[in-house]
Amino acid sequence: MIRILVNDGIHPDGKLLLEEAGYDVVTDKIAQEDLATELPKFDAIVIRSATKVRQDLIDKCPNLKIIARGGVGLDNVDVTYAREKGIEVMNTPAASSQSVAELAFAHMFSIARFLHLANRDMPAKGDSEFKNLKKSYSKGFQLRGKTLGIIGFGRIGQESARIGIGMGMKVMPVDLVVNNVDIGLNVYKSADVSLTVNVETVKMNQMLAKADIITLHVPGGKKPLIGKEEFEKMKEGVVVINTARGGTINEAALLEALDSGKVRAAGLDVFENEPTPRKEILEHSRISLSPHIGASTGEAQRNIGLELADKIIAFFGS
Repeated sequence: MIRILVNDGIHPDGKLLLEEAGYDVVTDKIAQEDLATELPKFDAIVIRSATKVRQDLIDKCPNLKIIARGGVGLDNVDVTYAREKGIEVMNTPAASSQSVAELAFAHMFSIARFLHLANRDMPAKGDSEFKNLKKSYSKGFQLRGKTLGIIGFGRIGQESARIGIGMGMKVMPVDLVVNNVDIGLNVYKSADVSLTVNVETVKMNQMLAKADIITLHVPGGKKPLIGKEEFEKMKEGVVVINTARGGTINEAALLEALDSGKVRAAGLDVFENEPTPRKEILEHSRISLSPHIGASTGEAQRNIGLELADKIIAFFGS
């Protein structure tokens, strides 16, 4: 019987699909330090971001045929080495696109109307300093009419563009590979009302100079994509959102830009030092925060589980 270790969780519907296909699905978490002993007993492993599958672990698992990552990034897997060993490496790039894009906009709305601060102050001061709080938080801004810079124009970047266009924003995507994309806009539950907007990508420096809000949707790399030099090229009072990967923004440079006023505010779902983000980030009054939950909606988790199950079944059934 094919044995599958689901080490970082899977939606019940995905687990059910795998079990109905006749596989032994083990969902008991195995600690990273114990995987070298336990993983050789399995034919496949399903992970998220918590579990790492590096070369040394791969070498100890001659029976391993699949490394399946629920989500987009594969930075916790030695992909090239695994494939050289004949192991199938798969992920779910489409399943969580809407959820991640919506979280990016949640941070934008929170910043635009000071919700991240008001939600801290209202319980403590709302009954005694209501008028002062109202005055403090009455200088927000609307997203409509603003220019949205999108770094990374893959599935999540395109979903962000779709939301932005629907809200009346001008979008300026940047991508090293994609030149233009047709973005479809459909009215919910209406087959008769739809339109397509062709969106062309622009150069990084052009976007940095013009964007009111910049959102990142790129995989992690060896060095930050946004640092001191990039902040200097941005408009005064820009808003920066990162729901992609910790380390894509240099946090020291971000703090400096926030303190100088160059960056009006930031929205962060990911951090350099996860799971222990730096205190200066967590305590900064102009940063809207969430604990790496971009893909953590019921809909996205179900989509991820089903997509992984379908791919695993297709692999072993072929």
